Amino acid sequence: MEDYLKEALEIVKAQASVRTMTEDEITSMVQKLATGIKAIAEGAPVAAEESTAVDPQKAIREKSILCCVCGKSFKVITKKHLASHGLTPEEYREKYGYKKKLPLVCKSLQRARRKKMKEMKLWTKRGQNS
Repeated sequence: MEDYLKEALEIVKAQASVRTMTEDEITSMVQKLATGIKAIAEGAPVAAEESTAVDPQKAIREKSILCCVCGKSFKVITKKHLASHGLTPEEYREKYGYKKKLPLVCKSLQRARRKKMKEMKLWTKRGQNS
């Protein structure tokens, strides 16, 4: 298993040099890669995983939101990214148990947007301001 672990560590090291990763992400990725590399080396068929890369309850964080499918970190999960997994935002929310109207953005950005909208007061009529 040691060679598989070394290979997995090299891959994760390269990934971590390109993007910020949490300890949990690094550990999880090393484990999955080492297992996958071992399975390939032993000729076992590698089945496409249906399990989630990230716990949906822990995916929405203060400064990032993690994709539950691949584990990548974003400020906003876009339709384009979800399309790369063959999902629409609605299907993604349903699959991972999120509320239908939940914005797929990190908490800090969600708060900033909410504050900006309150400052703009778009619900008041234009004529009242003059």
